[in-house]
Amino acid sequence: MNKAKIFIFFCLCTTGLLSISSAVQAQYLDSVRLSAPADVVHNTPLVLAKDNKLSFEFGKERMVIPDGLQPSMLTTKAGTIIVQSQNSKKPLPQQRIFYPYAMTTVISRDKGETWNEFSFPKGSNGVDIEGGAIQLRNGKILAMETYVTPGKAADEGIGIMYTSTNDWRTLQGPVEIKFHIPDADFYSSTDDGGRPHAAMRLHRRIIELPNGDLLTTIYGWQKGDNEPAGYIPTMKKTRVMLFRSKDKGMNWDYVSTVAAEKGIGTEGFGEPVINRVNKGTHEGRLISLMRTGRELYKTISDDNGKTWSKPEPIVFAERDVYATDQWKEMFKDTKRKGELIVNNPNEIIGAVVDPDLLSLRSGILVAAFGVRIPARANWQNPTHPWNGNYLAFSTDGGDTWGNILQLTSGIFTTHYMAIEETNKDNNIFVAYDFGHWTNKTGRYTYGRRLAISIMKK
Repeated sequence: MNKAKIFIFFCLCTTGLLSISSAVQAQYLDSVRLSAPADVVHNTPLVLAKDNKLSFEFGKERMVIPDGLQPSMLTTKAGTIIVQSQNSKKPLPQQRIFYPYAMTTVISRDKGETWNEFSFPKGSNGVDIEGGAIQLRNGKILAMETYVTPGKAADEGIGIMYTSTNDWRTLQGPVEIKFHIPDADFYSSTDDGGRPHAAMRLHRRIIELPNGDLLTTIYGWQKGDNEPAGYIPTMKKTRVMLFRSKDKGMNWDYVSTVAAEKGIGTEGFGEPVINRVNKGTHEGRLISLMRTGRELYKTISDDNGKTWSKPEPIVFAERDVYATDQWKEMFKDTKRKGELIVNNPNEIIGAVVDPDLLSLRSGILVAAFGVRIPARANWQNPTHPWNGNYLAFSTDGGDTWGNILQLTSGIFTTHYMAIEETNKDNNIFVAYDFGHWTNKTGRYTYGRRLAISIMKK
C-alpha cells in the first residue's frame, strides 16, 4: 500500500525534535558528483503493443542515485530534472513521522547527463516529495511532504511544504499546510508491520487547473473504513480522496472520495495518481489510476472531481495478476513466513504497484507502473519475464492504450518509477530502480530519456 513495500515495511514513527515553523534554505552543491557502482544492469526495452501512431527512441541508461530506491521526480521549464530516492540510511530523529529511510535528492541541469546532490541543512531530513511537487505557471515550485498527520481541530490534517522561486537552487520552508478531511480517522489502522500509524499519505501529483486552483490526492481512512487488509488484519484498507486548494497549497478542502469500496484487492484503493486530459474529445477530464494490492484500477471525472465513475480494473498487455498458472511452477517450493506461497492466494497472486500518469503538452498520456510476480516473493526470485517496469501510451485521452513498452524484465526491482516531460515537447525522462532493500547485488536508481514521435498519417 505504500512506497516502501519491503515485505513488511511501511513507515515508522521516529522521535526527536523538528521545528516546522522555522525557515531554512537548502543549498545546491555543485561540488558533489555521484558515481556509478562497478556493475550496472542494462535493460533493452521490449515492445508489447504498438498501433503505428507513435514511435520511440530511447537514450542510454544513466546512473542517477547510487543506493537509491523508489524514485520521485520533478522537471522544470528551464530543463532542470530533480530526482529523489530513498537510500539505505536511517533518517535523522524527529518528532514528526518521516519515512523509515533517509532521502537522497539530486539535480541535473544538462538533460540527465550528470547529477549533483542537493543537500538540506544539517539536522534536517528535508521533504519526501512522494507527496507531490509541481512548478506552477508563474514559475514557483511547491514540494509537499507525503505524510499528513492529525491536527488540533477535528477533521484537520497537517502537512508541510517547501517552495522555491529559483529553479530549485534553494528551498524555503518548511511551512505548515492544512487539510480539511471530513470524518478523518487517523488512528484505527496500523502500518503493514503492525505498528501504530497515525498519518495519511499524499501521493504523486499536484495539478494546477486553468483558474489556478490546485488538486491533489490523499489515501487514508474515514470513519467506518475498517475492512482488514488481506495480509495483515490490523492494517485497514484505504480509500482515495481528492482535495482542492485555492491559495497555492496552504489550505486544502475535501472535494470527493475518488474510490472506496469493500472487497477490493488486499489493500483497498491506494497509491493514487491523477492527471488532467489537456487536448481532444476528453479535454478537462480527470483520470485516476490506483493500486489495490492486486490489479490496477481506473476511474474518471468530467466535473473537476466532484463525481467519479465506478472504479474498474485496467489491464495492460494482458499482464493479468490472477494468471497464477503462469508462475505457480516457478514458486512451488517458495515459502514466506513458513508457508508455501502456492497455498496462499494473497501471496501467489501478482500485483501492480505505484502507477504514475503524465499528460504531455501534445495531449499524449503516458502511464508508468510496476508488475510484481508474485506480489512479495518476487524479491526471492525475480526472474519471471512479466516481473518488471512498464510504460503505456494513449493518444485518445485514455480510452485506449495502443503502445505498451516493458523497460525491465526478470530482474530485482521495487517496481516504482517516476516520469516527467522535459522542456522539449514529447521528450520524457523516466527513472526506475535496480535492487531492493536487502539485495546483495547492489541497489540504485537509474534512468533514461525517451523521445516520442507522432507518426504521420
